[in-house]
Amino acid sequence: MNDSLPKPSLLESLRQRSDTVRNADQATRRPLGEELKEIDRRLLAAFRWLDEALGHLQVIRPLVAHRFAIDPVLTIREPRYDRGFVSYRRNEYLGMDLIERVELFYRLAGAAPIRVKTQLAAAATMDERLRAAQLDFHYQVDTDATRGVRCGVFSVTPAVTASVRFVPDYCRMMVTATLRNVDRLETVTLEFRPDAIGEPTLEDLVRLILGEANTFLKRAPLAGVGAKSVASGPAPLTGMLALSRYGVAAK
Repeated sequence: MNDSLPKPSLLESLRQRSDTVRNADQATRRPLGEELKEIDRRLLAAFRWLDEALGHLQVIRPLVAHRFAIDPVLTIREPRYDRGFVSYRRNEYLGMDLIERVELFYRLAGAAPIRVKTQLAAAATMDERLRAAQLDFHYQVDTDATRGVRCGVFSVTPAVTASVRFVPDYCRMMVTATLRNVDRLETVTLEFRPDAIGEPTLEDLVRLILGEANTFLKRAPLAGVGAKSVASGPAPLTGMLALSRYGVAAK
């Protein structure tokens, strides 16, 4: 007579193993509310840190070791930090008042205006490229002594408007950082784990802004599907907006 117990089926074995792993994971995981509040706390700390950092930069007004170019027509080399501010917006999520985004805006200024001459047929394309780069300019048509049209002339203000936006995804427990015109006239979006949003990362961000190092870009991978929608910003919400003491948000 065989008194040995029957072996559990494969499905029963997998069920027991998954229950063990699930119970162990639940024992170490914090409640959802605490995790969401931790992301909010980190973003609020980032706002305060950046607010102070921008205040110091506005006093020092350092040169920025970046080259901003619209090849091959113009280049803004080593502009000076001019001014900036940081803000954040709150909104309700799962019954909690949480930060919806933190945004940093700043302006870099060069010296004399840059004159760019183009053929009249190319003026519309040049206009689009300057607007896409958020560069201010004045356009006029250059004529000769007989009032004949010779070319189009763009007078471009050598000032770069840049921004950094941190947007938390409370469902996925991630934070996207969208950088526009920070180290070049382009937009890039990175995806951070919430615990990476701390002082070392913010220090690397300021170093990137000043052109001292690009370590910030290596701290997180590029955002995948959905980066474009994050870069263009979420739909307007009726949340609370908090501004730094160094400026007022542009409309």
